[in-house]
Amino acid sequence: MLNKTATFLNGVNVDQLVETIGAIQEDPEIAKFQFRSHTQWVSGGHSRTTIQSFYGAGGEDTTRSQPFILEGDEPAVLLGEDHGPNAVETVLHALASCLTVGFIYNAAAQGIHIESLEFDLEGDLDLLGFLGLSETVRPGYDNINLIYRVKSDAPREKLEALCAYVQETSPVLDIIRNPVPVSITLVD
Repeated sequence: MLNKTATFLNGVNVDQLVETIGAIQEDPEIAKFQFRSHTQWVSGGHSRTTIQSFYGAGGEDTTRSQPFILEGDEPAVLLGEDHGPNAVETVLHALASCLTVGFIYNAAAQGIHIESLEFDLEGDLDLLGFLGLSETVRPGYDNINLIYRVKSDAPREKLEALCAYVQETSPVLDIIRNPVPVSITLVD
């Protein structure tokens, strides 16, 4: 019996990544996921979100024994108590987190060793839209600026190509760049 050791690069099990991609190519239905969250208002601008189960890879996932708990609030200048980042700051986190995963996983698949990877993001927002004080100012970000730094022994051209590919395939960047239908229902 052959005992094969898994190949890891950038903390990613490359063998498992390749197997997963192959399985999805054979059965595209296992690529369909549904993620969920539950948010409850606490007080003032403070809310608490729990995230635990999700549907994916052909079934309900129940491997998380404990939920993730995310606190959301506003800074004092926006009448909050700073129990956590506000929602638009969380969007910046989600974008950077998604780009990180995409960059590291794709680098590993291409055999590129990454020594370090960092993102700095800034989002410009005008409260006139959120407060309903202007019909011409949108309530969300006007723009998001992102700078990334990567240390690797790979040539710069290869890193730039990798970054471009990650931008094309990032779910969160796609959500931000393209309208997503959202249905909202009030229930008793």
